[in-house]
Amino acid sequence: MGAALRRIQLGSALSAFGLGFTVPYLYVYVAQVRDLGAGTAGVVLAVFAMAALAVLPFTGRVIDRRGPLPVLLVASVVASLGAVALGFSSQVTASVLSAAVLGAGTAVMQPALATMLVRCSDTGTRTRAFAMQFFLQNLGLGIGGLVGGQIVDTERPASFTLLFLIEAVMFLVLGAITATVRMPRTPAVAAGVSGAGGGAGGGMRALLSHRAMVQLCVLGFVVFFACYGQFESGLAAYGTEAAGIEPSTLGIALAANTAVIVVAQFVVLRLVERRRRSRVIAAVGLIWAFAWIVAGYAGLGHGSQTMATAAMISTYALFGLGESMLSPTVAPLVADLAPESMVGQYNSAFALCKQLALAVGPAVGGPMGASLHGPYIVTFVLFSLGITALALRLGRRLTPVQDQPSLAAVPSRVVAVSLPEGAAAEAPVPVAAVH
Repeated sequence: MGAALRRIQLGSALSAFGLGFTVPYLYVYVAQVRDLGAGTAGVVLAVFAMAALAVLPFTGRVIDRRGPLPVLLVASVVASLGAVALGFSSQVTASVLSAAVLGAGTAVMQPALATMLVRCSDTGTRTRAFAMQFFLQNLGLGIGGLVGGQIVDTERPASFTLLFLIEAVMFLVLGAITATVRMPRTPAVAAGVSGAGGGAGGGMRALLSHRAMVQLCVLGFVVFFACYGQFESGLAAYGTEAAGIEPSTLGIALAANTAVIVVAQFVVLRLVERRRRSRVIAAVGLIWAFAWIVAGYAGLGHGSQTMATAAMISTYALFGLGESMLSPTVAPLVADLAPESMVGQYNSAFALCKQLALAVGPAVGGPMGASLHGPYIVTFVLFSLGITALALRLGRRLTPVQDQPSLAAVPSRVVAVSLPEGAAAEAPVPVAAVH
């Protein structure tokens, strides 16, 4: 990686480290430490998530007009202020407002960092850049959670305040590190993508006319709904209610998930980076369908408690394997589909779909996982198989290079170009390139 990518990755990892300090303990902090009750804690968590839905629709256009670095610097300061305020909040109103500021700041960071990675990479390095970011962010979250767990003490509110202050400092460190990055004057875009696709004024209409991107957003929603949206809600409720595992075992299962990602990421990267992205995503759907079947055995198989516990841990581990396959495929594909002038808007649109899935997932999965055990498993087996079907359908709309970037290094006779339909008439498109 170049110096710019290394700095972006370091800042991203440190910000994830800061988030790991507080996110696992936010509910306990509000409900028990500040004694504001479970209802208020639920509202705070909801506001933290919903704040992203309020800011992401506007984030992409600002990134494309002003550049990702200024947006990231503002977001890091906003998130830092929100973390400090939440650390000192002892009243309902202050806690809710602080959570909104913190959630908005952290949400804007995602597309800004993604756009910086895109503009500091090319088709040959982008897959590994996003895989490295995913690896470092998971490592940072895991280490932050472990270190934070050694500091917190529910009898001492000051210990939680310290966590939020550390988080605030990490956000400022992210801003300081990325401020030293010299962004290239001309954004680096994927081979075969024209910068004329949906100019600065294209906006949402140009994005919605790009059918491959729309299909990718739908696929992304299903991916996050069927996996991430269930981790701490439906799957956790199912594991404790149907499988009868101890709540502490959920921590072990999440640790297994993170461990698989950390151990497998670069092994998986070697296997998938020369294969079609659509086929890799389709394979993830099959792996997750099997993971849900294993979870079904844990809760409905009438085996021993030891077997049920092992099955639930295996479920989380299988999800981690799928995640390690998605990180070098989905995010780089968003970038490769985006016209040069709309990289920020494409990243923000995909982040919005992700956030919607994370908001809807717990609301649907939580009640089902707690009471409708059989239907819950069947539903998410079908959603996982839906990932496979959607991925294969998406593959038919991608150019060969978009679906398999390694082909860009192989001499070919024809290079196809995929543009939003509305942009086709705005600029001439090269039909063939002879090498």
